[in-house]
Amino acid sequence: MREIDVMEITKAVKRLCVEANRVLPRDLEQSICASAARENNPTGKAILQDLCANMDAARELQIPVCQDTGMAVVFLEVGQQVALVGGSLEEAVHEGVRQGYVEGLLRCSIVADPLRRVNTNDNTPAVIHTRIVDGDRVSITVSPKGFGSENMSRMNMFTPSASRQDIVDYVVEVARLAGSNPCPPMVLGVGIGGDFELCAYLAKKALCRNVSEGNPDPFYQEMERDILQAVNQLDIGPQGFGGNTTALSVAIETYPTHIAGLPVAVNVGCHVTRHKNLTI
Repeated sequence: MREIDVMEITKAVKRLCVEANRVLPRDLEQSICASAARENNPTGKAILQDLCANMDAARELQIPVCQDTGMAVVFLEVGQQVALVGGSLEEAVHEGVRQGYVEGLLRCSIVADPLRRVNTNDNTPAVIHTRIVDGDRVSITVSPKGFGSENMSRMNMFTPSASRQDIVDYVVEVARLAGSNPCPPMVLGVGIGGDFELCAYLAKKALCRNVSEGNPDPFYQEMERDILQAVNQLDIGPQGFGGNTTALSVAIETYPTHIAGLPVAVNVGCHVTRHKNLTI
């Protein structure tokens, strides 16, 4: 067994919260800037160029790339040969978020109760997803999720009779209904299968995939391309001003499901679909 003090988890989460909010994944940044050259709408092209300048400024000034620094979503993959010592794993994650947001001067947006709406003032608690995996390492991915895009996300419990085209049409309709609200160009994470809650998890996890990587299954990779093409024909465009760059990427994740169901979830990401990973 390999021992890891949970204090190391706190330090890693703190660092990832700050870095994820200041610098976008390189593949996403390149996709945004490359799309400026392909955009056919002059206003959309100018907006994409401004987004690229904004990313440069955030990196140079070490400030958040977006004012909504999101709810901290943390994916943990804990090796089964790891012994975590020195305290609670979940408390260590929350403490890392607390330190990252307060000391990193990131906007704190979490309320302690969904109806009473009193801010916790340190962006805790985080949303934590933990998996036990092989090995003696702990992989941590922090994905700050803004709610301009999160509020546009949807899911549907299809019947097994639903066709491939039905699902393509559904994802495109989610993007159409979202319109300018999620600060396009969007990244669309799609979960297909599992059950009600796993389907939504798959859609959120899909947003952490490199935007230049397709699903390893050619069937779903082609489906991703078809959805992306259809979404980019909606003429929503960058920030909703029209154009052919409404979405940058579509990522589908799947899981086996019950013979009587076909859950589909769409988690909408904005152009700052942030995530940062570190392995201890």
